[in-house]
Amino acid sequence: MQKNGYRIQFTSSKIKDLMYKTTFDPKKMDGDIILNLSLIDKKDLDDVLGIFKMVISSGLSVTPYVKIVSEGESLGDLTIEKGKVGIGTVCSITIDGVLLKAGIPVNPKLGGVVQIRNGIPVRFTDVLTYVSTTVDPLEILMSQGITSVSEMLRTGSGKILANLREAPMVARDEIESCLSDLLDAGFSGILEVGEPNTRVLDVPIERDHLGIVVIGGTNPMAVVQEYGISIETSAMSQLVPFKEMSRIEDLV
Repeated sequence: MQKNGYRIQFTSSKIKDLMYKTTFDPKKMDGDIILNLSLIDKKDLDDVLGIFKMVISSGLSVTPYVKIVSEGESLGDLTIEKGKVGIGTVCSITIDGVLLKAGIPVNPKLGGVVQIRNGIPVRFTDVLTYVSTTVDPLEILMSQGITSVSEMLRTGSGKILANLREAPMVARDEIESCLSDLLDAGFSGILEVGEPNTRVLDVPIERDHLGIVVIGGTNPMAVVQEYGISIETSAMSQLVPFKEMSRIEDLV
């Protein structure tokens, strides 16, 4: 499919490309991870970092690691314009790349909004499948203003961003081992691992598979938006070496 001479790439294809290129090894804490990148006004940096720290310390992010890209600096083919600062978080699709490298044929399925009630995830309320859109679902849903991540942080109930992937149930032991290694590496964003052949947060799962729900790496950006601060987010922006990331508490 082409548009104005350019080939349209659905998000599912982009995800597969990035998964294959992910080289992060949770045991060595080294390799390339997938980055979500946001642009903010330089004057808002301190406020935004404070919000990021609050969200990340509450566990509503993939990892506690972020990357700051100052004005004039380049990241891939992007150069940060004057008066702006880039802030990157680890994209949850990095987890899929790690599972794939471990020999687990994982299939990212959809991104959506999860309702949380009294600290417990209840169900997906809004979803977009990766095969149906050319823009990251969490990017779209965040722009709709339907999240209430800050309310969730304040009261224990609200709506957060998350995504779902499926994996064969025969690989369950390998999946649990891999997720354990990721947890040791600081990847604490696993929201729920379902039982085989069972719906996960009210979403049906393919036969002989199980579902894994991971908190979206763009939740900190959603809270910034909810606070009325201008932020422009590009999910699944690009690959960067993990060693370039810093723990949020070392920056604030």
